[in-house]
Amino acid sequence: MNKFTFFTFLFLTVKMIPFSMGENWKRFRGTNGQGIGENPVPIDWDEKKNILWRCKLPGPGSSSPVIFGNRVFITSFSGVKEGSQDTSKLVRHVLCIDKKNGTVIWKDDVDASLPEDPYRGFLTEHGYASNTPVVASNKLFVYLGKSGVHSYNLDGKKLWQKNLGTGSTSRKWGSAASPIFFNNILIVSAAEESLALYGLDPKNGEQKWKSQADSLEMTYATPVIMKSKESRFDLVLPVPGELWGMNPETGKLRWFGKTNITGNVSPSPVIGKDTVYIFGGYPSLRRCAMKIDKQKGELSEEAMIWEDNQSSYVPTPVLVDGRLYWASDTGYACCADALSGEMLFRERLDARGKGSKGKPFYAGAVCAGGKIYVVSRRGGTFVFNADKKFELISHNKILSDDSQFHGTPAMSDGAIFLRSDNYLYCISE
Repeated sequence: MNKFTFFTFLFLTVKMIPFSMGENWKRFRGTNGQGIGENPVPIDWDEKKNILWRCKLPGPGSSSPVIFGNRVFITSFSGVKEGSQDTSKLVRHVLCIDKKNGTVIWKDDVDASLPEDPYRGFLTEHGYASNTPVVASNKLFVYLGKSGVHSYNLDGKKLWQKNLGTGSTSRKWGSAASPIFFNNILIVSAAEESLALYGLDPKNGEQKWKSQADSLEMTYATPVIMKSKESRFDLVLPVPGELWGMNPETGKLRWFGKTNITGNVSPSPVIGKDTVYIFGGYPSLRRCAMKIDKQKGELSEEAMIWEDNQSSYVPTPVLVDGRLYWASDTGYACCADALSGEMLFRERLDARGKGSKGKPFYAGAVCAGGKIYVVSRRGGTFVFNADKKFELISHNKILSDDSQFHGTPAMSDGAIFLRSDNYLYCISE
């Protein structure tokens, strides 16, 4: 091979690799939904410090950003007014944003499949863009509730879309759970739309399996994958009153355990060693730890390791060094021993801000560099040590943005990505 041929080959090869492979955050709460970043991220920021860029969003949303290579993907919605029954102009927006400079690379506007639930009541707490996308097999998959699943290549070309139901549960609270990916199967919880979980072929959206159950009503949690000591993989999902372990290849129920977490279940499960931690419930909050002591059938009574009522309604905890950390809906930074359930601290956070109403926290806790990050809706982001004793490191506010911050942050290559109703922020030193 002569010099010209070699450099031509090298140039063409480089052109065929459009995405640099840094730290990816490809689904809700990162790797297997556990909220752990690989690298430290900044601990303090404001308008004048450590905000690398911000990108104006076309509307609000509670979904989180996801990151693959040098691209960030996020969803928003527009076209409706709070308190209105008219959803005829509702549009969801799927955006791809350059990770380096915050410019929009592409955007797709998806008109809503009608009728939609009216924008009132509890639906106004999170809106019509609550499901976080997932990146897998060099494709982007977005679930938009009654408007279905949409698949794109990473350059924004629509590959396929599929409707998974247009129903509503009695409360009409809207869709929430995010899609996940396992072994070339796209798994989508359409609990609100059709009381079902689906396993789809990512190539064309064809249904591989469907698991339908009335007990999926009021299930808003995103499922996770758990690897057992027998190297078996289970799809784990809490539903009102039970914890399920399913075969992710077929959707068949393998095992289940009874819990006292009734009403609606919103936090996603947290996975420990052979143990699942579950939070949520309404009107009574509960949390518990369940040992997965069977491969099939009902778990034993001894599987319930501990339970109590110092829990979280919406935010998902994070497990670090044998301790669970979360920000409660009532505004407390909390830490509990994962083995015993004992509360190690419960400290009030000054999470109220301009326009505050309702519960001050929606976003789940995440961890990077031994620090816990919890984002309040209007009172800023709190950073404290992942330790047995509470130590607040920083309280970061972006005063120029008085909109709500609902989304759980994403982290990649030393940066933390926050979404508000107005902007997506990249915070990096």
